[in-house]
Amino acid sequence: MPKIIEWKGYRFFFFSNEGDPLEHIHVHVKKGENVAKYWVIPEVY
Repeated sequence: MPKIIEWKGYRFFFFSNEGDPLEHIHVHVKKGENVAKYWVIPEVY
């Protein structure tokens, strides 16, 4: 799991090949046992 950055106890990381079918690009954020997932979706105008 490549770690992007650590900040104030939060770890930001991603997996390069996750899901079947593959999920859209997203970043996981973890602090302690809590985990969140944020999808990187562009706005199209």
